[in-house]
Amino acid sequence: MMKKKFLVGIAATSALALGLTACGGSNRGGSEAGESGSTEGARIGVAMPTQQSERWIADGENVQAQLEELGYEVDLQFANDDIPTQISQIENMINGGAEALIIASIDGTTLTSVLDTAEAQDIPVIAYDRLINGSDTVDYYTTFDNEQVGVQQATSLLTGLGVLDENGEETGEEGPYNVELFAGSPDDNNATFFWNGAMSVLQPYLDSGVLNVPSGQVDFEQAAILRWLPDTAQDRMEDLLTIGGGETVDGVLSPYDGLSIGIISALTSGGYSADDLPIVTGQDAEVGSVQSIIAGEQYSTIFKDVRELGERAVTMVDSIINGEEVEVNDTETYDNGEIVVPSYLLESTIVTVDNYEEVLVDSGYYTADEL
Repeated sequence: MMKKKFLVGIAATSALALGLTACGGSNRGGSEAGESGSTEGARIGVAMPTQQSERWIADGENVQAQLEELGYEVDLQFANDDIPTQISQIENMINGGAEALIIASIDGTTLTSVLDTAEAQDIPVIAYDRLINGSDTVDYYTTFDNEQVGVQQATSLLTGLGVLDENGEETGEEGPYNVELFAGSPDDNNATFFWNGAMSVLQPYLDSGVLNVPSGQVDFEQAAILRWLPDTAQDRMEDLLTIGGGETVDGVLSPYDGLSIGIISALTSGGYSADDLPIVTGQDAEVGSVQSIIAGEQYSTIFKDVRELGERAVTMVDSIINGEEVEVNDTETYDNGEIVVPSYLLESTIVTVDNYEEVLVDSGYYTADEL
């Protein structure tokens, strides 16, 4: 089947207007530092999920550097996707005198007990990019507009297939195009937002027959990849090629670059060449995937500038420690099962071969040599 791979440059950012509001929330841990007017030497615990993803390494180092620039002492730990390890690390941060915690959880449902310990010691908690669920001790949350990220992934898939043009308008293409769907880790709260955002765009085209899923696997539970592991995605893609009965795959919705690499490996080992790979999406603009986009393999990724995310988390901590109100722009979306967590949402950008230099190189996120 001939596929239209329109390598259009969509520099689409979230259309959501993020009005800035100041929300008091909790100022736990802030009075003493606020009265003294000094944060010099205050200890901040930063818990990151893994060093297996370059994205999380960059997040951790970025947050640490920005905190240290303000004079804080930083205890940065990576848990290598092991939940007991992360719980132990957070316990050690609390026992080590942390005055605030920034936590990117592995499984947002497993930290209730250790966060109760933090609350008992008046230590504020900021959930970083991944919402912590089932606990009323989460003070703030900072992330990207995750549902919009899913919308952007689906939009780039449709643009790559030629169903939409560079302005997001329908081209009149009726397909049918065969696509397979992947979702993130079911223990990551963001994965559901990505999926729901993507399916809000794709479902009408599935219903009309423009898109077809040869495997028939269209539920989140079927598409989810535990821990976001590339090898698991590769294995599933290999299985889907078999389940699909040899039908040509025209596109793959992938919510993360690491999964995209595994998916592309399965496709190439399954007989697809660089010239006829399906449209494959992604997220996080990792170096390997951007190189893959430049090489004409992966079609797109979603760029989330973690420099801005780190800056927002650091600003939240600094406001709390100094007894100031914390700026948020969403007080309705992120219900963790116990409370609606005051949040600050950032915007994201679709990246293709046509705009990667402008978005990633000109902004200083990467150098041209790195890519």
